[in-house]
Amino acid sequence: MFGWLTKKRRKKILEAPFPFEWENIIQKRMAHYRMLNEDEQKRLCERIAVFMAEKNWEGCGGLELTDEIRVTISAMACLLILNLPRQGYENVESILVYPSERVLPEPKIGFFETALAPLETPGPISGQAFEQGPVILVWDAVAESIRYAGSGYNVVYHEFAHKLDMQDGVADGTPRLRDRAEYRDWVKTCSREYQKLLKDVERGKRTFLDDYGAKDEVEFFAVSTEHFFDQPLRMRRAAPELYRVLKNYYRQDPAAREGQYAAAREEQTRETGSAFAKAPDAKKGESE
Repeated sequence: MFGWLTKKRRKKILEAPFPFEWENIIQKRMAHYRMLNEDEQKRLCERIAVFMAEKNWEGCGGLELTDEIRVTISAMACLLILNLPRQGYENVESILVYPSERVLPEPKIGFFETALAPLETPGPISGQAFEQGPVILVWDAVAESIRYAGSGYNVVYHEFAHKLDMQDGVADGTPRLRDRAEYRDWVKTCSREYQKLLKDVERGKRTFLDDYGAKDEVEFFAVSTEHFFDQPLRMRRAAPELYRVLKNYYRQDPAAREGQYAAAREEQTRETGSAFAKAPDAKKGESE
């Protein structure tokens, strides 16, 4: 019953043309969009339209939500699920967007609870995903992800990777996978890569992955996802096995996309240079 209603609602959403203004925002704000082929761009726009319509959006802390904010966040979130079947972030109902870093309220002990360890003092956050709650994002941090695209930092990729991780009922750094073989491969590869990162960080060794990924397996998956989409060529060179399992999970090959995009731009530059080089000869012929 509910599945039929969902399909009907989404069909109606997709019947409307994707706004030209929205695509301009994506072109401007999301570097990865230009690397997608025509079919991938079309499917991403469809995902964005459904995502924006189905989720509850709230501007907090005095922030006025604009199409630019909603479209930018939706595009980045939906890139992760572009090729994942039957995936629409069903465990995401609300997205709360603050203008700048937010300090969450200090956790309190329940009446029947006993603190076994000192509670952590909350610090400012740029984003947070709750297992049974919303995704919180800070627009300043999203803008920084755009400004430093290619740095391996993207708060939207990070927080929505957490929501993918939580879909099997537990946040443990392992999202829902297809079969036992993929689970075995995932656990073997990610455990090895996580332990390597942990040891390198403890030794003060410089690492490709951000050292925040050494905090635990949950953050390791989220940080790895950031690098997978934001620095795919570097990741494929620095951590080929980790890249491989993420490629299998997301069913995407961003390194191949980036390589093809770079090659196409290089070819275009050569052709432009060649055209300019021939221009004086043409003029010379005309003057003679």
